[in-house]
Amino acid sequence: MAKATTKAELREQTGQNKVFGMLQQLGQTFMLPISLLPVAGLLLGIGSSFTNPTVIEMYNLGGILHEGTFLFGFLSILADAGNVIFGNLGLLFGISVASGLAKTEKGVASLSAIIGYFVMYATMTSTLHNFRDVEALSQVQGLITNYLGFENTMNLGVIGGISIGLIVANLHNRYYTIELPEALSFFGGTHFIPIASSLAGVALGIIMAFVWPIVSYGFSTLGGFISGLGIFGIFLYVYIYRALIPFGLHHVFYLPFWQTAIGGTAVVNGETIVGAQNIVFAQLAAGVPIDSHAAAHFSYMFPVMLFGIPAACIALYQAAYPERKADVRGFYTSSGLTCFATGITEPIEFAFVFASPAMYYGVHCVLYGISGVLVYLLGAGVGLTFSGGVIDFVLYGILPGNHITGWVPVLLVGLAFFFLYYFIFRWGVNKFDWKVPGREDDLDSEALVFEGVYEDLNEREQRAYRIVSGLGGANNLDSVSNCATRLRVKVKDGSLVNESILKGTGSSAVVVNGDNVQVVYGTTVSNVKTSVDQLIDEGKAPREAYAGGDDLDAETEVHTNEGAQTTENLEATDLKVIEFLAPASGQIVDIHDVDDPVFGQGLMGEGFAIQPTNGEVHSPIAGEVMMVFDTKHAIGIKNAEGLEILIHMGIDTVALNGSGFTVHVQQGDQISAGQALADMDLAYITEEGKATDIIVAMTNSQDVLVESMLKRNESVNLDEKIGDVTIR
Repeated sequence: MAKATTKAELREQTGQNKVFGMLQQLGQTFMLPISLLPVAGLLLGIGSSFTNPTVIEMYNLGGILHEGTFLFGFLSILADAGNVIFGNLGLLFGISVASGLAKTEKGVASLSAIIGYFVMYATMTSTLHNFRDVEALSQVQGLITNYLGFENTMNLGVIGGISIGLIVANLHNRYYTIELPEALSFFGGTHFIPIASSLAGVALGIIMAFVWPIVSYGFSTLGGFISGLGIFGIFLYVYIYRALIPFGLHHVFYLPFWQTAIGGTAVVNGETIVGAQNIVFAQLAAGVPIDSHAAAHFSYMFPVMLFGIPAACIALYQAAYPERKADVRGFYTSSGLTCFATGITEPIEFAFVFASPAMYYGVHCVLYGISGVLVYLLGAGVGLTFSGGVIDFVLYGILPGNHITGWVPVLLVGLAFFFLYYFIFRWGVNKFDWKVPGREDDLDSEALVFEGVYEDLNEREQRAYRIVSGLGGANNLDSVSNCATRLRVKVKDGSLVNESILKGTGSSAVVVNGDNVQVVYGTTVSNVKTSVDQLIDEGKAPREAYAGGDDLDAETEVHTNEGAQTTENLEATDLKVIEFLAPASGQIVDIHDVDDPVFGQGLMGEGFAIQPTNGEVHSPIAGEVMMVFDTKHAIGIKNAEGLEILIHMGIDTVALNGSGFTVHVQQGDQISAGQALADMDLAYITEEGKATDIIVAMTNSQDVLVESMLKRNESVNLDEKIGDVTIR
């Protein structure tokens, strides 16, 4: 993998992807309560369908299904068991978010979230009764209700749960090791988190009592606006939802539509229901025709997932190279069947989204949007709990009856989509030679040679070994988790990820966005994660990225760039000698001794580091300031001879967001050697758990460096000459 040599490739600049990483982690925590919905929906769907008076009368089941019979009572129990999940999703999401984002002691975080959630509701309800006009607030449809035993309160839905979950997770990760004075020491550590969470619940409850009525009104207005857009509104919702799938952010987008007034408001059996999914299931339970607008958030999936994507699998398999068909038959078969049965689409979608983004966003997502428009116009009302597979289609489309769900038009649209998808994908893969599974260029994964412990591993462990190696080694891993189909990994440096190695382990696609990596394995991903975790726990995983036999000598004090001309092959006039001064006082060490996988492996270039004794940082050379990072922890300089250096203050200090640094220069400044660049608050940086090493990397050393003669492993003073660097 090529070494990063430009500003755009610097790991620190992936700070612009922090929002992506946060939303991806948040969406991942949603998967636990979401995974409950198929079972809850199964219980609710079966129980409600067969205890619904309309269904009983339609199928003449009154003899065996009426109040007082065992079967009716049992089915009613199933319906109530499913309904309690849907009725308390806010609490479940709060627990899941807090637990999922907690770095450790997840049980404490979960309990704290429960405490914070109940305190929030108690505080909000009391504030409403003491400081707000409840009767006036009742004029906003669906705002005032009874919930969790609290009367005349507001149901914050999943938003309330997610909010308290985020707050608790942040408090937990910050203070779960807090040390209090000896007299209060019992309340320190993990005991402090439930206390802090209850106080946070009080604050959030008061805030929500004043803010949520405004938010609720805004949601209702937005829902009305989208409803007013008619067909275009439905198309826009569907297109955005599917467009976010490759980024793993779709959970964040669709939940407000499913669970809040953005997705609509309806009165069912005299009760105001908000949220598209809640409306559909309330109407299903009541035995009334499903509102096609609410169902439009779900019905559109079935034509594509039951017909379109399986047809695409057939087309792509038939277009595979003859010698590769045996290798990919299992992939396309399982992908098609998985999509048909459960509605999980990621394996096949990821197989072609990167082969042809234009096809994914310009055709596939558009066809999804068209499906949404068509099923809406045809009055379809088929809902779902998880995704648009045949199980949901039978439960929430066929069983309740066409007069309730309008499922027949869905089949008609699906049949048309089968042929549409087949011919478009068969034509596209041959016309544009998409590198989908079965048509890839040779990844040369068999040529990789792993030595040492690898040969002693079994087949499952060897696969996990290659996965860890492809992710940059165990030292590059920050966290490893998974959702329904993807291995989700937070790495320290995304440039160390080797996509060829990962695809050679059976992955259909790899997404690298800064330090967030997603590796698609399909529904077997949980087994993949277990194998990786076990390999790491047992100490068998590779610590570093696959090096291909090209090892760097970290001990040498004279670094010669093998890709450049040596001094023997250059005239003296071709060489430029640059004097380097110490950028700080402290111990100077080789850059390969730095405890960071990016700098330590020379990926940012050759150089050195200072372990500082004070916070003054000066420029080691004269030149122009090319960039000053927004987070103030790194400065780029280029001298007149063309040498580019990066002065990186601390390790992983980008996370401090500028705290602890005072910068004295700005981009475009001409500076002299020894000029003050910045001051570091070493005590603060250390207190935040970050190393204070000042790293100087010559980022274009691969192109210009001939020889580096710099001091190593000795104490130096600020602005002291530490040696010379020869460049060409």
